[in-house]
Amino acid sequence: MRRRRRALLFLLLALLTAAGAATIANGYGESAVRGYGSLRPVVVLAEDVAAGRRIGPREVEADLEQRRVPDRFAPPGALLAPEEALGLVARAPLPAGSYLLGAQLGVGHPQRRGPRLGEGRRPVEIAVSGADALLSAGPSAGSTVDVVVTSEPRGPGPGRTYVAAAGVPLLRLRPGVEGPGPGATAAATLGLTKRQALRLIAAESFARGVTLLPEG
Repeated sequence: MRRRRRALLFLLLALLTAAGAATIANGYGESAVRGYGSLRPVVVLAEDVAAGRRIGPREVEADLEQRRVPDRFAPPGALLAPEEALGLVARAPLPAGSYLLGAQLGVGHPQRRGPRLGEGRRPVEIAVSGADALLSAGPSAGSTVDVVVTSEPRGPGPGRTYVAAAGVPLLRLRPGVEGPGPGATAAATLGLTKRQALRLIAAESFARGVTLLPEG
C-alpha cells in the first residue's frame, strides 16, 4: 500500500514539474514575442550553394530550411518558403547559415535559348578576367565579343596584347568558383571554331590574361 502511494506521489510530482516547465516555456515565448515582435518565416541555407547552380527539387529539400525569426531581424527580400527558389539560379556563392534573398537568385541563361551557332562552331567554356562590368550588365542572348589575350613578357618589355578571336557569340557568362570581385575570374561559354578553341585553351595556360571586349 505504501509503495502504491509512493508511486502515485512521484507521478503527481512529475506531472506538476512538467506543467511548471511548460508554463515557464510559454511565458518565455510570450515574453520574447513582446520584446522582439512577431515571428515570420524565412529561408536559411543549410549547405553552401555555388554560383551558377540551379535550385532543383533536391536542393530545395536538402540545402534549404524554413525557420521562424522575429520580423525585425529578417532582412528585406528574404524568401518565405524553400519552394520559392525552385528553378532559379544562384547569382553568386551562397554560404551555409545565411538567409536566402530573392536578389541572390536569377532565372539563368539556358543555352538552348541562346543564339544558333554557325556551322563548325561549338560551345566552349574558358576562364576570363576583368568581366565584372559584363556580369553586372548581364550579356544579352546573341551578343558577340572579341577575346583579347595578353601574353607573358619575354624580356624587359611588356607582354603582347592581341585579339585571339573576333566577333564570337557569347552564350553564357557566370562568376568563377571564387565568386565575383576584384581580380576574380569568370567562366565564359563561347561559340568557337575548332581552331579558335585550341588557341584559347592554350592561352589559358601560358597567357597572363584572357579578357572579353563587347562589340558595338
